[in-house]
Amino acid sequence: MTTVSEQRLARIFVEVADTLVDEFDLIEFLQMLANRAAGLIDTATVGLLLADEKDRLRFMAASDETTKLLELFQLQWRDGPCLDAFRTAEPVVNADLRTAGARWPRFAPYATAAGFRSVHAVPLRLRSEVIGAMGVFGTGSTAFDDADVQIVQALADVAAIGLLQERTIRRGEVLTEQLQGALNSRIIIEQAKGAIAQAHHVSVDAAFELIRAYARRTNRRLSDVAHLVVTDLSSLPDLTTA
Repeated sequence: MTTVSEQRLARIFVEVADTLVDEFDLIEFLQMLANRAAGLIDTATVGLLLADEKDRLRFMAASDETTKLLELFQLQWRDGPCLDAFRTAEPVVNADLRTAGARWPRFAPYATAAGFRSVHAVPLRLRSEVIGAMGVFGTGSTAFDDADVQIVQALADVAAIGLLQERTIRRGEVLTEQLQGALNSRIIIEQAKGAIAQAHHVSVDAAFELIRAYARRTNRRLSDVAHLVVTDLSSLPDLTTA
């Protein structure tokens, strides 16, 4: 893992803290966390999974579309490092996908074919409560040492704290209800990405960035903009215009 400066880490945690306000946007928060975590690690991408009210993991955010597919594949086949991290509440560190076929017979060959070589996964937890997992997928042979694991785990812990903070802000709304709302928003966002990609002839990743950029420029929730895209796209200006 590339050495991360204290200043760079400090900026990320300041950004995270700034997100934990009354107008907390869960999807945007998790997307920001996935992007920032990926930015800390050379040749790596990041995905985040959260547990629903039945303790089943669901996809929530990824630093790119390929990583989203990796996370969805794990969920479909119930096989992979993020599921292990969630079940055991322990990190999966420095797993070589080329030799992990016995451990993850379905996931390892799929991820290797997609160009990934290494994987690390950490639980999203607060003390004894585990509410999800974060996967770090490397296209190179990126090795973590103890300090690296602590940094990635700290970012995952921040995500868990952010979710529980949201529950406190809403006063009485249980965590499972909040997560279900986020899952519903995620579905709408996926639909909006497809609509923008088709309308502007761009990739799904580029479409998502257009939606996020417009939400930020207009100070709106990401999920609200996505809902407008799906229900009334004609009411929005050209998202490609800054």
